[in-house]
This record gives sequence, C-alpha cells and structure tokens, in this order.
Amino acid sequence: MKQKNYGVNIGSSSILLIFVLLCLVSFASLSIVSANADARLNKRVVARTSAYYKACNEAEASIANIDNTLSELYKSGMKEEDYYSQVGHTISYAIPISDTQSLNVDLKINYPMSSGETFYTITSWKVLTPNTVEFDDTLHLFSPTDLE
Repeated sequence: MKQKNYGVNIGSSSILLIFVLLCLVSFASLSIVSANADARLNKRVVARTSAYYKACNEAEASIANIDNTLSELYKSGMKEEDYYSQVGHTISYAIPISDTQSLNVDLKINYPMSSGETFYTITSWKVLTPNTVEFDDTLHLFSPTDLE
C-alpha cells in the first residue's frame, strides 16, 4: 500500500505573512513621515497667520490714531484748504509681517461735508514682498577639488 503524505505547506503562507507585514510597516512609516511634514507645515502656517493678524491689528490701531487726529483737526473749525495743507491728501505706511513681507496701507484723506461722512477711505491694504529678496538657487555639487 502506498502511504499518503499529508505534510503542511507552510512556505507560501509564511512568505505571504512576511509580505503583508512589510507592507504594513512601510505604510506606517510613510504615515509617520507624512504626519510630521504636515505638523511642520501647520506650525509655519500658524506662525505666518499670527504675524499677519498682528500686523493687521497694528494697522488698525494706526488708523484709529489717524482718525482721532483728523477728527480733532476737523472739530477745530479749519477750512478745507487748511485741513488738507496740514494733513495732506493721502497717508501711506507699512507694517512688517516678517523679514520678507510687509503690510502696506494707503489712506485717502477726506474732508467731511456732513456729520455722517468718514475722515478717510482705505484705498489699499495689501501684503507686499520687496523686490530685493534673493534666493539661493545654486547647486552645491561634489567636485574633485573638494578632496584636496
């Protein structure tokens, strides 16, 4: 009689298990790397947003001071020509946001003809990057002279 061999074929299931574990480990490491990159980006965005709103608050405080000054000049009973000769027709100022950006505000000065009119009109409120920013786009490659 022929004896039947009922051996267990564990080779293919072991290879499949190892492959699945390697896939899980690689996906887990990719998830960690992606989460760390997102966390770093989030910190930069929060810092940039906070700096922008801090500059906006400073600009609003400056506008409030300008409004108070214009109100006092207007209440002193100045004529329109004297009013404009003292304050000018426009006011512009810049508030730094970071090393490379600033918030530029331009105001047009108004002489109110009635009590409900404003003393100024905001003509520009924008974030500008100066043209003097230079980026280092050179590649530092290995050269044979570095060995010497």
